[in-house]
Amino acid sequence: MAVNKRPVKITDTILRDAHQSLIATRMKTEDMLPIVEKLDKVGYHSVECWGGATFDACLRFLKEDPWERLRKLRDGFKNTKLQMLLRGQNILGYRHYADDVVEYFVQKTIANGIDILRIFDALNDPRNLKTAIDATKKEGGHAQIAISYTLSEVHTLEYYAKLAKQLEDMGADSICIKDMAGLLVPYSATELVKTLKETVKVPIQLHAHYTSGVAAMTYLKAVEAGADIIDTAMSPFSMGTAQPATEVMVETFKGTPYDTGFDQDLLSDIADYFRPQREKALESGLMNPKVLGVNIKTLLYQVPGGMLSNLVSQLQKQNAEDKFYDVLEEIPRVRADYGYPPLVTPSSQIVGTQAVLNVLSGQRYKMVTKESKALVRGEYGRTPVPISDKVKKIIIGNEKQITCRPADLIKPELKKIESEMTRYKQQDEDVLSYALFAQVAEDFFKYREAQQTKVDPNMADKDNKVYPV
Repeated sequence: MAVNKRPVKITDTILRDAHQSLIATRMKTEDMLPIVEKLDKVGYHSVECWGGATFDACLRFLKEDPWERLRKLRDGFKNTKLQMLLRGQNILGYRHYADDVVEYFVQKTIANGIDILRIFDALNDPRNLKTAIDATKKEGGHAQIAISYTLSEVHTLEYYAKLAKQLEDMGADSICIKDMAGLLVPYSATELVKTLKETVKVPIQLHAHYTSGVAAMTYLKAVEAGADIIDTAMSPFSMGTAQPATEVMVETFKGTPYDTGFDQDLLSDIADYFRPQREKALESGLMNPKVLGVNIKTLLYQVPGGMLSNLVSQLQKQNAEDKFYDVLEEIPRVRADYGYPPLVTPSSQIVGTQAVLNVLSGQRYKMVTKESKALVRGEYGRTPVPISDKVKKIIIGNEKQITCRPADLIKPELKKIESEMTRYKQQDEDVLSYALFAQVAEDFFKYREAQQTKVDPNMADKDNKVYPV
């Protein structure tokens, strides 16, 4: 009897999330371009190469223009769709921006070469996704909406099905299960994927991190259950806190109905190219061996690996490492108080820091961070379940809670931003770089000017005038 073929599609994260997860987003454009031609021949569904932390890292650490990186990659990839990660109303920054900034960013992103925008919100609040979805559709891009996967008493199959249907109705061209903490285990993946496939008609993609050690098995069960696309990373920058290895998943499905048809010899050549970069990162300390292992505490405490290391660091500074397990037990309680937000930036930092303060002070919410107040006030959006009146009273007193979409309270800001940075503007996209990271972008613009006029950037006077060398 003939078996129906349903090849699984693959998005490779080597140029974005893989190096973001393992070497703090430090891969340079010049390290990417020589291998683009071969990556373009593999037959990927897409290559994730932009967004996330790459924009900030380009400007802040690498002294590169992220827009120029995108244009160069677009020139090199003749046959492959390019994909990015967008934080909804936060764009790529750390606050909500006005709608006019979100719309302009999406317009320029697609104009410069991105085909697929993966859009997510830390709280899974659809209101924080609407502007980005609408803008993507208007510009002719593919709007993939990511559901931040987490575990709690309210995050049931029914919750995810209802959310997925709502996102499809809002215009999602595909839906991604974004398992940023490595919490999705194999048989749960079977149930979740089957539920979503029965609920929506759009393709389902799965993005998982190997932190807890189960992601490759989870991918196998998800594909068997109907997942259309999986995220992988070329082996030198795979596993650990990154994604499962591309070559391993290709071999796993070889000879099955899900066979990708990819050429392992070509993949081997690509891996050979990236392997020296991995060795160099290990030797320099840029890649910490700790991020390469399995951290089962991720599953035990439902806390992402990066959040665990932040907690250890905070406690060390307070000479309170002995309180580590007390804090781990406090995190779920704070999370429940705060309406069960998924633990992903920025909610993971907010919940984790508050848990530390609760334990160290010996009294819950005796000290409250401004970020905790903002979350409870509703500045980040609607939490999965409403925050109780008792908790609201403790955290924000008699202050009114924001019930509308937070961005509705932000006036158009694009013209004001442009007027502030006109002196540095060399391309339209510079306005957006400044909008997201004003000081970092300004420092980059000064560096760029210095390079262009061949001046010593250290010779600038206090008025920022520069003098030829």
